[in-house]
Amino acid sequence: MASTNDLFNTEVFGKRNFNALDIIYTANARILPPGAAMVSGRQAIKEFWSNLIQSVNAKSALLTSVDVVPAGDGVVEIGSAKLTVQPQGQAATEMDMKYVVYWRQEDGRWKWDIDIWNTNS
Repeated sequence: MASTNDLFNTEVFGKRNFNALDIIYTANARILPPGAAMVSGRQAIKEFWSNLIQSVNAKSALLTSVDVVPAGDGVVEIGSAKLTVQPQGQAATEMDMKYVVYWRQEDGRWKWDIDIWNTNS
């Protein structure tokens, strides 16, 4: 889990390598972003993250697991995150978040299958 969560920060946020999402999310994954409609499927998820990260000039997403609970054929991770964004012409801002990810195995690797998050404020 830690290596996948780190990959999300270093590759997706740090290097803008949105193809890394192929090894983070399952093919039929769903995300439930705050204040927005559910997004289904890896390609749509790639578009979501690409648009969001570039629009707010996101710099990092440091994810920290708080608890992991077995659930059916997967596991549920509860965690906290610190997002750093720096919109054009503005100072960098940090946002404290919380998240729940349902992990499922695909292609011999544990991946995010359902991902939901929101801010602490």
